[in-house]
Amino acid sequence: MPAKNTLKLYVAGGFYHVYNRGVEKRKIFLDDQDRRVFLYYLKIYLSPKELIFNEIKTDETLTEEEKVEKIIEISQLNNFYKKIDLICFVLMDNHYHLLLRQEEKNGIEIFMRSLNTKYVKYFNFKYQRVGPLFQSRYKGVLIEKEEHFLHLSRYIHLNPLEILPKGKSLLSYPWSSYPFYLGKQKVSWINKSYLEEYFKKFNGFGFDSYQGFVEGYREKDEEKVYYRKLMLDLDY
Repeated sequence: MPAKNTLKLYVAGGFYHVYNRGVEKRKIFLDDQDRRVFLYYLKIYLSPKELIFNEIKTDETLTEEEKVEKIIEISQLNNFYKKIDLICFVLMDNHYHLLLRQEEKNGIEIFMRSLNTKYVKYFNFKYQRVGPLFQSRYKGVLIEKEEHFLHLSRYIHLNPLEILPKGKSLLSYPWSSYPFYLGKQKVSWINKSYLEEYFKKFNGFGFDSYQGFVEGYREKDEEKVYYRKLMLDLDY
């Protein structure tokens, strides 16, 4: 029997909530270097290769030999620039969430296979381990209504609240796309246009700013049940 919420419906131009967690709920990010490496893989998969090559060529911390090795390595990887849009993400200790759009019908399937394989190889080499890192193949759900898109982004960006020390703001959590939407950080491999467009279309659900919506929106009782199902009963 297929696993619940395994990505089944492939739609060109579709938006998907994609997530995975560690086997036996173990941590998949043990330190900040692990998180930086995962984000680096997102960057190199979602950026034009020419941009990455230019960054490598101008990196004064690398020797010429190291530059050549990196360029060769990246040139051999799949590239998903203009095939996959990363809209939101959050990295937690034992799981991650991504909000993605695929241009082609099976884009996410190929992208996630590449991303997870690359990260597992890094993780297993670093920690001298063998075997699977993730509990199963990634899970994913097609977002079928536009308003769900906004609520999913809010859900993803609220994840760190469960681990932040009391008094710390969501903006203090560095492993989320939330700061990018508030203008605190900027990268080319996160596409903010879809979220900004839908926020305007729905008039922010009564909020003047995206931050106000994320941190101030309160669900009605019937919404809590519905969105809990939408957010997949993750039980992390």
